[in-house]
Amino acid sequence: MTKYVPAVGSDDQAIHAVHSAWIDAVNAGDLGRLLTLMADDAVFLTPGQALFRREGFSSAFSAADQNIWIRCVSELEEVVVVGEVAYTRSRDALSVTRRAGGEAAQLAGHRITVYRKQPDGRWLLARDAHTLSPVEK
Repeated sequence: MTKYVPAVGSDDQAIHAVHSAWIDAVNAGDLGRLLTLMADDAVFLTPGQALFRREGFSSAFSAADQNIWIRCVSELEEVVVVGEVAYTRSRDALSVTRRAGGEAAQLAGHRITVYRKQPDGRWLLARDAHTLSPVEK
């Protein structure tokens, strides 16, 4: 597969930057930064769980961050921008390690994220769905 390279100075480049900022904030356990990258009405779809919104994300991320370290690697495979809405498709791999110790759990799968352009030109995460599941050893 060809590596995705955004055009310089484009909305594609802005989407690439917000995607990278999101992954960096996840890896840093930086909930405050994550909240600045998502819309107030953000919706998350996760396998086996009910839909949750920004508040649910915030409480789940805080609780998880107290118990685990997350290391995420995400490769953008597609970016599509149509006016004020864009979506990305990425291939993600997560390593989740309990702070109390033990072997890291590995998850992998795809993610689709929808972004909306704000009046100030920023792109914010509006919808997110993934297919992450445990990697067979």
